[in-house]
Amino acid sequence: MAEIVLFHHAQGLTEGVRTFAGELRQAGHTVHLPDSYEGNVFDTLDEGLDYAKATGFGAIAAAEALGEGELGDGLFYAGFSLGVIPAQQLAQTRAGARGALFLHGCLPVSEFSEAWPAGVPVQVHAMEQDPFFIEEDGDLDSAKALVASTSDAELFLYPGKEHLFTDSSLPAYDEAAATLLKTRVLEFLAR
Repeated sequence: MAEIVLFHHAQGLTEGVRTFAGELRQAGHTVHLPDSYEGNVFDTLDEGLDYAKATGFGAIAAAEALGEGELGDGLFYAGFSLGVIPAQQLAQTRAGARGALFLHGCLPVSEFSEAWPAGVPVQVHAMEQDPFFIEEDGDLDSAKALVASTSDAELFLYPGKEHLFTDSSLPAYDEAAATLLKTRVLEFLAR
């Protein structure tokens, strides 16, 4: 079974993120949930992003990476949206990474290294009309470039326009898409 470090999105460590982690645990995986917001959870994405801006995105990524340092090698790194930043950084730079899961986000590989590390499989999941993923942040282009750069990468796009569609505690939740995503994630972790 896999050991996963799962980083929350900009609204914090919501009940929906905890539920997602619980479903991975029910499948037999070990899941660590660092909380870079120190217990703060926000009702809206804008409020969460304002908090992240006030505390500094770099500080969040660094704090999460440092908090994760107590764990051993052979980890999967996963992140929801803003949580993709530390997940991707660790997957690309920490020796012994077993894989990565990027939900609702993907950065250019060049942010952290020259190339995606050989032998580290990665999946990227988002909705095909999510304005954050498609237009605003350029994540779709980054995900396509990642897939083109390595045979270890997969991109899955789901019908719809919601950003955090996997978080069952938010109005954006899409049960059908989230269920399919979880099936794909569990298959990925079982490989």
